[in-house]
Amino acid sequence: MTRALIVEDDPTTAAALSGLVRRHQWQAEVREDLESAWNALREGPFDFVLLDLSLPDGEGTDLLQKLRRAPAGLWPDPKTPVLVISARSQLRSRLSALDLGADGYIIKPVHLEEVGAVLRALLRRRTTISAGQISWRDIVVDPTSRFVQRAGQAVELTEQEFAVLLALLEDRPKALSRADIQARSGNRVSDGGAVEVHVHHLRRKLGDGVIQTVRGVGYRIAEDTPA
Repeated sequence: MTRALIVEDDPTTAAALSGLVRRHQWQAEVREDLESAWNALREGPFDFVLLDLSLPDGEGTDLLQKLRRAPAGLWPDPKTPVLVISARSQLRSRLSALDLGADGYIIKPVHLEEVGAVLRALLRRRTTISAGQISWRDIVVDPTSRFVQRAGQAVELTEQEFAVLLALLEDRPKALSRADIQARSGNRVSDGGAVEVHVHHLRRKLGDGVIQTVRGVGYRIAEDTPA
């Protein structure tokens, strides 16, 4: 069963969020402070966390940072989706939480329909990211199903476009010539001119900052850290 950890010290808000979770037939656990929330995360896996920022024993962002820095393979899972729900409406607060690893930010008073929609999107995204997939920045590629998503949104690619993208991702950050890309794709891409066309289409669909042109060589996936 899908498990949700609600970290909220306001009884009314906690009750409303718990009711929303249970209406989706998910299991809800409520904690009112950072210490008890961290202990709950250490006891077993949660599918997502609903996190207030103003808690009796500190800032919700402290828990967020601690979670994201947790070692992989143990509890808590550092990749657990976190949706911040806070009365702080300032842009600085929202950006800070997102930069620290929050997957979303909703301002109180909440609209439960919005919270539900965001949680369903987070669960879909997490289901998609599984073993065998390739992740780079906000792009996820499944070589088996040829599924591609960027920032949680599915991206439709042709077979040739997918072959070019997969070749570049598998060899990143190495630059590949047009001939290399043809070979890596099993010659599904017909010639060097076609590679150039497919790269143009990929940039349009995925953004200009994904594939770089290397003069005299060919193409490569950009560095992991954006310029």
